[in-house]
Amino acid sequence: MRRLSLPLGMLLAASLAALALSVSVGSVNLAWGELWAVLRGDGEALARTLVLDLRVPRSLSAFATGGLLAVAGALMQVLLRNPLADPYVLGLSGGASVGALAAMLAGMGGMVISGSAFAGALASTLLVFGLAHGTGSWTPSRLLLTGVVVAAGWGAVITLMLATSPADRLPGMLYWLMGDLSYARTPLPPLALLGVACLLVIPLGRSLNVLARGPLQAAALGVAVRPLEWVIYVAASLLTAMAVTTAGSIGFVGLVVPHMLRLVLGNDQRLILPACALAGGILLVLADTLARTVIAPEQLPVGVITALLGVPTFLYLLYRSR
Repeated sequence: MRRLSLPLGMLLAASLAALALSVSVGSVNLAWGELWAVLRGDGEALARTLVLDLRVPRSLSAFATGGLLAVAGALMQVLLRNPLADPYVLGLSGGASVGALAAMLAGMGGMVISGSAFAGALASTLLVFGLAHGTGSWTPSRLLLTGVVVAAGWGAVITLMLATSPADRLPGMLYWLMGDLSYARTPLPPLALLGVACLLVIPLGRSLNVLARGPLQAAALGVAVRPLEWVIYVAASLLTAMAVTTAGSIGFVGLVVPHMLRLVLGNDQRLILPACALAGGILLVLADTLARTVIAPEQLPVGVITALLGVPTFLYLLYRSR
């Protein structure tokens, strides 16, 4: 138990530190004393508005989005037994983006956008696995290549939707597609989903550990392989859809975080999954903080920062897996 609680405690402390840094740093920096005064219910009106209405919701949304993507990536990597698997690389983010953009162009909002994003992510999952399976059994490399091709196809559909969309909506849609937390004002839904996902998936840690060794061995040891695989499909799609709905299409978080944690903590899914929820949140909070401050008062899309981190990591993993 201590082996699990010590690293999670350290990650929790790092999460709180990252959130505090994100709230205090920006185009207008706040001293720790000013931040503490606001959190106590005091402080100047401008500081309270800046912290409570703008930065806290955005930072919590970034934390939840990063955690959702990292957990989804960890689940996909267990399923495929491949460290290169990731919701972005496998086309789940692209399918969710197409669903969300279609709802936006139809003038929908709220739960309709979330439902459309989930439908797009699930459709992309079924399409990738169906094409990779073909008339025989799929292999992790075949599935990965199929996912890359499907992701490219979703990219073409997104380009077509942007080309035919009204001109007044185009800048906002482009910025959102690059990963944008500027309009993330309701962190409770993604935070709630992240908590529920951890509570539901962590008890499956032992079964996931066995599944990571292969479906035949898992079936021989009494694991219901097919239902467990469907749980992973649906869970990864739902987590990705919520992340895309909250912050747009953000790549490589689900690739980088699980891999780095496995290098440090091993491959026990009972530890990796909750650690991914915390470490993914830390990574995206820090990336969003950097995106807000590097050219302040202008802001960069947070997806640019994660891509700058994720692309070299992806190439390194691809080189190692030759």
